[in-house]
Amino acid sequence: MLAMPNMGDPRFERAVICMCEHNEEGAMGIVVNQPSFDIEFSELMEQLEIDLPTQHEDISVFTGGPVEPNRGFVLHSADFTQESTLVVSEIVALTATVEILRTMAMGTGPNNSLLALGYAGWGPGQLESEIQQNAWLHTEIDTDLLFSTEADMKWPLAMAKLGVDVSMLSSTPGHA
Repeated sequence: MLAMPNMGDPRFERAVICMCEHNEEGAMGIVVNQPSFDIEFSELMEQLEIDLPTQHEDISVFTGGPVEPNRGFVLHSADFTQESTLVVSEIVALTATVEILRTMAMGTGPNNSLLALGYAGWGPGQLESEIQQNAWLHTEIDTDLLFSTEADMKWPLAMAKLGVDVSMLSSTPGHA
């Protein structure tokens, strides 16, 4: 999902969200284009008392949303699953365990991953209402966009993939 320019909530300005679950109880997703400037991967591993090898990948930490900001979520390629993994699609999964962080620290985790603290959540009917108010656009999951694109380029590239010229978007909602 992509935030429209008229998004009234600054926490979601130009947000790109990978929707992980959406049902009658509400919706849950991970913001994938807002790097966290509060903590680095090595600091997080230290807090969790997970030893990092001397040579380890520097994994970026993202702000996944305002709900439960101290809880970690790993959005990753579906080549890696654990018992508690939520399979989002045939190409993307979500795991929220310390064990996946251990595997990532050792370099044996999923081929592609994005570590986020917190998530975006909506109550029953809330997301549908926001979509009707022209706050969000829907797009399909794109692993290159999720895992290989620089954070500041995800929103404009996702809009372009939809054929949307962001300079032509109106901040006034309407209905056809």
